[in-house]
Amino acid sequence: MSEEGHNLDVRAQRESDATILYLSGEIDLRTSPQLRGTFLELIDEKPNRIILDLSGVSYVDSSGVGTIVELKRRTMRYKSEVVLVGLQTRVRSLFEITRLDKFFTITNTIDEAREA
Repeated sequence: MSEEGHNLDVRAQRESDATILYLSGEIDLRTSPQLRGTFLELIDEKPNRIILDLSGVSYVDSSGVGTIVELKRRTMRYKSEVVLVGLQTRVRSLFEITRLDKFFTITNTIDEAREA
């Protein structure tokens, strides 16, 4: 796989009752530490709802899943919501196979995530 395949772009948008993270690229062994760092900074702010827009994410491996699960577990401590949005078919199937679709709220759009 080329070096280009190991990029992850993260953009945050803070709203009154939610923080939306727009992710694009791949979440894998090389990019998970970057994402984890972003999550830890965000958790310090204790937003009521964290929306992860994964519509731009083409691939997630087990380390990426672990990082996202860690975010959910940490936010559960202070009763925050984590909502996943726009999972591409390949990514959604990973969450379904691992039954994490039962652990996370998953929506198709950000507007649905705001209401979930």
